[in-house]
Amino acid sequence: MHAPHPSTQVKPAALRLLARQVNLLGAQLQSDGVHFALAAPHAQAVDLCLFAADGQTEVARLPMPMQRDDIWQAVLPAEAGGVDGLIYGWRVHGPWAPHDGHRFNPAKLLLDPYAREVVGRYDGSDIHLGHDPAHPDRPDARDNAATALKARVVADLPPPTRPRQRIHPSQRVIYELHVKGFTAQHSELPAAMRGSYAALAHPAVTRYLRELGVTSVELLPVAARADETRLQHMGLSNYWGYSPIAWNAPEPRLAAGGPRQARAELRAAIDALHAAGLEVILDVVYNHSAELDEHGPTLSLRGIDNALYYHLDPHDRSRYLDFTGCGNSLNLNQPLVLRLVMDGLRRWVLEYGVDGFRFDLASTLARASAHDGSGLRVDGAFLSAVAQDPVLRGCVLIAEPWDLGPGGYHVGGFPPPWLEWNDRFRDTQRGFWLRHLGTRGEFATRLAGSSDAFSPQRREPTSSVNFITAHDGFTLRDLVSYAQRHNQANGEDNRDGNAHNLSINNGVEGPSDRADVRAARARQSRALLAVLVLSLGTPMLLAGDEVGHTQRGNNNAYCQDNPVSWIDWSHADWSLHDFVRALLALRHQLPVLQSRQWWRDASAGSGCEARWLQPSGQAMDVAAWNTQDDGALMLCLCDDAQPHEVLILINAGAHPLSFTLPSGDWMLRLDNEPRPRAPAPAGHAAATLPPLRRLAAHETLPPTSLWVASRERIAA
Repeated sequence: MHAPHPSTQVKPAALRLLARQVNLLGAQLQSDGVHFALAAPHAQAVDLCLFAADGQTEVARLPMPMQRDDIWQAVLPAEAGGVDGLIYGWRVHGPWAPHDGHRFNPAKLLLDPYAREVVGRYDGSDIHLGHDPAHPDRPDARDNAATALKARVVADLPPPTRPRQRIHPSQRVIYELHVKGFTAQHSELPAAMRGSYAALAHPAVTRYLRELGVTSVELLPVAARADETRLQHMGLSNYWGYSPIAWNAPEPRLAAGGPRQARAELRAAIDALHAAGLEVILDVVYNHSAELDEHGPTLSLRGIDNALYYHLDPHDRSRYLDFTGCGNSLNLNQPLVLRLVMDGLRRWVLEYGVDGFRFDLASTLARASAHDGSGLRVDGAFLSAVAQDPVLRGCVLIAEPWDLGPGGYHVGGFPPPWLEWNDRFRDTQRGFWLRHLGTRGEFATRLAGSSDAFSPQRREPTSSVNFITAHDGFTLRDLVSYAQRHNQANGEDNRDGNAHNLSINNGVEGPSDRADVRAARARQSRALLAVLVLSLGTPMLLAGDEVGHTQRGNNNAYCQDNPVSWIDWSHADWSLHDFVRALLALRHQLPVLQSRQWWRDASAGSGCEARWLQPSGQAMDVAAWNTQDDGALMLCLCDDAQPHEVLILINAGAHPLSFTLPSGDWMLRLDNEPRPRAPAPAGHAAATLPPLRRLAAHETLPPTSLWVASRERIAA
């Protein structure tokens, strides 16, 4: 045992571990001391390493006295003193045999994967490699404890007092935002608060979100991360947060009050969003870790038990099966790895009060085995565990239903009650409105909830999370302003990011002062936003799209923690904001637009009837469905239980087109024509939208137009 450092509060005489069975993994502060437990079945020995308050000086190294059920477990008695706030890490002993999957190296201090508060920051230096940089087949002998990531023992936060939000699935409107990017340049916030968890709790933020009309805030990953060495060498970071290293700890860099305030600030932000009536969904990344491939650092799981935690190549276990594009893939088929995920999810719900999760690359989580080419087992370990869990099964569950491995694309393949990102909706709408691609039949299928993917016999249409843009890709403004990606700032010679964007620049690449270019972009943006909100399913907006946020053509800004990614509120397009606000208010005011049931034709039973019409007013026929000449059609929605019928007129073509409307007194409620900003309603409350005008029997729609009209339903 090392001699205690003078600055530690732990009493040297009490530095002993008691061999006791521990129920929870990680470090749990209890009345009798700290209960420690680490899952490392292939390890030969494990040391608990304690550190002084500076987080750098190792003051004690205590052998864990007991392994039971593949878990090393013991209790540090309370009489040791100073156990609340104690800083610790692990050293794990075992064979260095990469070709057998083992990469044990006790010279490397390891972060507890259950850490709830992370001390320090990974600096990218090669001392954190488990292997010798000059001889990768050998272990590196240098001790990295001084600068390694460590965990702090913390008490549980008190249980949330406010109940979780219950948003009706038909009313849910998701708003995807980055904690820092949303508020970093927000002038209504105190400068010291901007870009933090605390900023999300500010009344200016919660009021804005509520009045915009969204119901659910989806936060990009907030778990503690370790930035890739390559990015650090370029002065960049993994800004989006898709490089997790501690799944139970909030990222400390997002705390206004410093790392020790991260947990309390995030909890307060969630409470404030709940108080504003908003649902909180976390984007979580359990498919890989920041340790990357076999050339990456040894920070936690790799050194704890590499063969347990990761999918390894069965032909060469020194290498990883990479279904994620990030170098490694966590193996949730292992019960102890699945337990890490399930325990973490429950903690976010029970301690922080979150309402649901969006699972990054969810196909990786649901893979039955490394050898299963199908890529998804709905009766596999992860999906089955979530389905029976009494805490998680009532949460909002959203899958990104693909990964990069064989058989990894599964839109529509997840079981009820999962929701799924629907990239078919995205690509169809972009192609239809911007490139004049696809048929009216394909367009209508996406507008009507993508029943070809989400089986009406098993799934509700709200299962489809419809989106035009997301964090990964162009912003809406850039989608209509750039024909090509411009990712040079990412340091990968513009090779990164999706090359297939279905974007256009309207004749000028990037910003333009030409009135015709700006007008075309404004109409296209509004049309895409309108079709997103009006389509059957669950709409998702990207934060900043409603105010014209641009990333200057960067469609993969994951490493741009700077004004490229931060929303520039000082140059916000408030007329576009007003359009989105009016659009969401209209969706709320006309319940026929919020159907939880699949639309039916006239011959079906009760529910919302959908009539598809040609611009001439005639019913669509086979030839009309399959044409891609003019991109024009009408949709009439009627529900016997609702007082209004709704008519949606669409001209996605490049020329004006005449429409013959169904008979009736139709009032135009919304169109995508750009207008100057109207005065804000008193009190900033969402007001009832007055009709724009009464429509004639024949109307000519300009190019790239979407109109919404309604009429009072005439009872039979």
